[in-house]
Amino acid sequence: MTPIEIGLVSVIAIVILIYLGVYIPIALGVVSFVSIWLMRDNFDLAINLLKIAVSDSVMEYAFATVPLFTFMGLIVSKAGLGADIYAVMSSGFRRVKGGIGMATVGANAVFAAVTGSSIASASVFSKVSVPQMLNLDYNPRFAVGVVAGSSVLGMIIPPSAMLIIYSFVAEQSVGDMFLAGVIPGILLAVAYVAAIWAMGRFTPNFVGGRNAEDIEPLTWSEIAAKSLPILSLIVVVLGGIYTGWMTAVEAGAAGSLLGVFIAVVRRKLTPKLAWEALLETGHITAAILFLITAASIYSRMLGLAGLPNELGDLLAQSQASFFMIMLIYVILMLFLGTLLDTASIILIVVPLFLPLIEPMGLSLVWFGIVTVVGAEIGLLTPPLGISCFVIKATLNDDRISLKDVFLGALPFAGVMLFVLILLIRFPALSLAILN
Repeated sequence: MTPIEIGLVSVIAIVILIYLGVYIPIALGVVSFVSIWLMRDNFDLAINLLKIAVSDSVMEYAFATVPLFTFMGLIVSKAGLGADIYAVMSSGFRRVKGGIGMATVGANAVFAAVTGSSIASASVFSKVSVPQMLNLDYNPRFAVGVVAGSSVLGMIIPPSAMLIIYSFVAEQSVGDMFLAGVIPGILLAVAYVAAIWAMGRFTPNFVGGRNAEDIEPLTWSEIAAKSLPILSLIVVVLGGIYTGWMTAVEAGAAGSLLGVFIAVVRRKLTPKLAWEALLETGHITAAILFLITAASIYSRMLGLAGLPNELGDLLAQSQASFFMIMLIYVILMLFLGTLLDTASIILIVVPLFLPLIEPMGLSLVWFGIVTVVGAEIGLLTPPLGISCFVIKATLNDDRISLKDVFLGALPFAGVMLFVLILLIRFPALSLAILN
């Protein structure tokens, strides 16, 4: 077999193995290692490339953002700040049709700005938001759909684990990726709110519910007490990066310290919870490091096979335009989203398409935002839809089936696709803060 054929077979093998349940880094690393060995018929070369991939991942200074932001997010979640910001949003939207759904989106957007985890958002707001919406006679499908749709904001609004993973794969600045995610994240949240308003106006039966006027409005002092802790974290982290006072690593350290301080002041941080947060941080960090290491050897395998160059030549011969290339890219991500999780999609498709995007003079930061948003849609689509499974498992309510969660999330997946098209058509939306 030629190197190109081996490369093609390896990509297909990786997708199949991941779909069959093989741990993602194992599938990427083992298949890539064997492919390099077969292509060069040199076991020592494969071993050396594996060593380089491991050392590059471990020695990368920017990788320190992973444990720092992970720890900050876990501490904030355990301190109950998600419930606090939700209470503030619910008070503000209580008189609006579908207002509790809008409050869920707003609270998720703010919560995402300090946790960076869609899974954490889905878990927290399944417990806080869905029961309240059901008590207010909202359609169960709408209630779980709002939580599922808005949970993906954690993957685009910085700090985001997916933006960090992309920055390593594409060799881009983590700080630039964080800043580039701010406007698209806000745009997606605004689009969700607009969609909920339209649903309440034109499809009231799907939304259901009644105005939550029986919810006691919060006083200004209560709003300040519940909002200031999480807003202070956002200002410290994103403000520090945006002003240039801190690198992404330093911002993560400052945010973690402030998160611990807030949790201690609120008397939410016991020694047991602190130890649990540290252990979970270690588990998540090790998993992401393993992913990045596997992605590194996978990229080297693709380079040796010449697969990206072959794909570029094929598209050049067909005289494919920029929008045709992006259409192929988006369709590929949407297809893979029905089979794989977000990290897998990024690790598999980005190394294939980066050599096509760079010669076109396009921003790799913009391409990263497009990639993450496109891959996020898979969190809401069957059969894998991780956010939907998390919501179903967290609720543990026989009245709401997994089918209800997926159908409720479907309109929000459509909104995400619309926003993705806007981001492709207008790259300035992603790059405005950086310019």
